[in-house]
Amino acid sequence: MHAVAHLRTCALLCTLLMGGEALAQTPSKKNTTQITTPANAYKEITWEQLVPRDWDPLAQFKDIKLDNLKDTDPRAAELLKRMRTVWDNAPTNPALKDAKVKIPGFIVPLEDTPTGLKEFLLVPYFGACIHTPPPPANQIIHVLMNKGVKGFKSMDTVWVIGTMGLERTANEMGTSGYHIDAVKLEPYTDTPPR
Repeated sequence: MHAVAHLRTCALLCTLLMGGEALAQTPSKKNTTQITTPANAYKEITWEQLVPRDWDPLAQFKDIKLDNLKDTDPRAAELLKRMRTVWDNAPTNPALKDAKVKIPGFIVPLEDTPTGLKEFLLVPYFGACIHTPPPPANQIIHVLMNKGVKGFKSMDTVWVIGTMGLERTANEMGTSGYHIDAVKLEPYTDTPPR
């Protein structure tokens, strides 16, 4: 992707981040993992709650006019690098540390073994970390399953239930500001798991 187009995409994603975006519903599937703690002990959270109220992801970029940049302009590449640094260091919400949560999102697989999916990133919108630039770190959750789960693939929409941590992890798909030790993974429906 060209640098200026990449920056425009990032600006659009930032706008969506600040305004919120609903998840697209996907057909329900029957595969789920088992949970040992009652699911109703886990509180539903939104992606907006992951962003500290006082953080503005565009604050350092308000004076920039993308229309004046061309792909060959070295300033475009430098601006993209600067934006990645700001977003990879995006602050997290300390109130979520050790919270028992359930949150919907899209799967970006990291480790898919013969026993099933064990590790993935959970992102708030389709294509994040794959077809578009990674969102800010406070909009990426690194998920570890207690055992492999079969029947899920890249960009499936799911509910993840587990305990939230604030560990920052970087990999080739993006930098996550959150971590969930998941006890349950199930296909997304409009009704949160009980």
